[in-house]
Amino acid sequence: MKTRSMKAAATLAGAMVSMALVATGCSKGADTPADKPAVTEVTFWSWLRASQEVTDAFNKTHTDVQVKFEQIPGGAEGYGKLTNAVKAGNAPDVATVEYAMLPDMLAQGNLADISGDITDLVKSKYPAPIQELVTLGGKTWTVPLDAGAMVMFYRKDLFEQHKIAVPKTWDEFKAAAEAVKKADPKARITDWNQTDSANFVSLNWQAGAKWFGIQGDSWKVTLDSPESQKVAGYWQDLITKDLVTNVPAEEVQKRKAANQVWTQLGGAWAAGGLKAGLPDQAGKWASAPLPSWDAAPASAMVGGSSFGVSKTSKKKEAALKFITWMTTTPEGIQARLASGASSTLPAIPELADVAAKNFDTKFFGGQDIYAVAKTALPTIKTGWVWGPGMRGVFDGIGEQFKLVQTGKQQLPAVYGPVQTKTIADLKGRGINAS
Repeated sequence: MKTRSMKAAATLAGAMVSMALVATGCSKGADTPADKPAVTEVTFWSWLRASQEVTDAFNKTHTDVQVKFEQIPGGAEGYGKLTNAVKAGNAPDVATVEYAMLPDMLAQGNLADISGDITDLVKSKYPAPIQELVTLGGKTWTVPLDAGAMVMFYRKDLFEQHKIAVPKTWDEFKAAAEAVKKADPKARITDWNQTDSANFVSLNWQAGAKWFGIQGDSWKVTLDSPESQKVAGYWQDLITKDLVTNVPAEEVQKRKAANQVWTQLGGAWAAGGLKAGLPDQAGKWASAPLPSWDAAPASAMVGGSSFGVSKTSKKKEAALKFITWMTTTPEGIQARLASGASSTLPAIPELADVAAKNFDTKFFGGQDIYAVAKTALPTIKTGWVWGPGMRGVFDGIGEQFKLVQTGKQQLPAVYGPVQTKTIADLKGRGINAS
């Protein structure tokens, strides 16, 4: 690649992405007819539930491409395994990549550029906030599967029993928190979970914060922003006034079972976990839009996964055939959600109806919770960019939360140390950051 084009790539996406562009090249890389056997076998790694069922369904309905699935661990172990396999030249053709981890996978040169093959599909099928998550440097790197649109699950029976209005704004949420505590001194409106920082990160997203951006050839890291301080100040006030629980996660679950936690904020996928974890509360929960700051509908994403083609794959065309089938067709979604236990929201809005048909709504009193999640999808704030090193950011915020739990620190102070460490870590990896 010529120097001029390298500079252009760096300008678009910063040093991290430009490394990936150099590593992957810009060709479409499709299998040529001479290379293509009658049946092409592609390999697929994932930790997502029902991936074997998806593979089986695809193999039953296709004769030219067959998929061999391998279950791998999620989290850092799974991504480390993929990175090592790419270096060794034995990576799978299809890899699972969470949205938050995509910049890191590009920084390590693990993925093939699939822009020429898939950009039009992504632009035509997916909402803008979802497109942004798989597009870096003007190029498309993965195909979205689901959208963890953030909503509020709440105890409908208890809110109705005590005549407390379901909050639509954060001001109303605070008022409801006071009413909940008054109605039952042992109960709180929600938990402040110190072991999972993902929800907190997404609440910052919803408030308009943008923790990562690209300026020239450098990443700009701005965890500590006015929008972030607004979120932290709000929740610190609830903690200080003892309006939310401030205990370890295992204690929170006990309190939920004892009817002492009345709401849960989270991605749409959390409905499945609620149903599985609190079976005795079937029919008592409901779903509502996430409260907003100004009454205008606004949401963010918690979690979410996509699929890409590994850099070393020689079977890009076949790999993309499998990826597009399992992410964009009713049959692919049906295969993943057929068990009825998952509340995953497909990233393509019209496929939410397919998912809804598979989800048993008895736990939510028959409510179509997918309708709520589907409504939240287009309200996800645009402009959010995941940066490289997000695992370190999540862990760093989690460590700061432990200090908040013990009263040694307040929430507005959690950003500074994590921002400083993140910038240092990126520079240590040879990535321009400030």
